Amino acid sequence: MQWQAEGRRTSKDLGCKRHILVDTLGLFMSVDVHAANVQNRDGAEALLRQARRRFPFIERVIGDGGYASPKMTDLVRRTGAWTLEIVKRSDLHRFVVLPKRWIVERTLSWISRNRRLMRGYERHTRKAAAFVRLAMIRVILRRLAVSASA
Repeated sequence: MQWQAEGRRTSKDLGCKRHILVDTLGLFMSVDVHAANVQNRDGAEALLRQARRRFPFIERVIGDGGYASPKMTDLVRRTGAWTLEIVKRSDLHRFVVLPKRWIVERTLSWISRNRRLMRGYERHTRKAAAFVRLAMIRVILRRLAVSASA
């Protein structure tokens, strides 16, 4: 299971962050959207609590460098019996694909293909989260349609 936050800015300088939780295939599990002024480690609490209720069998959580802090480690320990693994960027000055981080980045690009999610059109976080869910449903339905016709 992996999660990562993605910040988006709107034309009115309003912002939101999407914290998404995906499995190792990049398929959507959960989402939490809130204001851009909330730190990643503070915003992940709601997502992790929601994930613990829905998916009690998860053993390991992988996050990016924005979640690396002692406060986040304590939060992960409080919300469930899982281990936290932080995947950091390489120090090289060129593009390097990090396999574990790429899973979440790929999922974010899948949902960003939808016009409403490319920019922050929504004013309410519940609506933004609903559109993320709808975008992932669309991705999964397209995959099912391709596999059914083959």
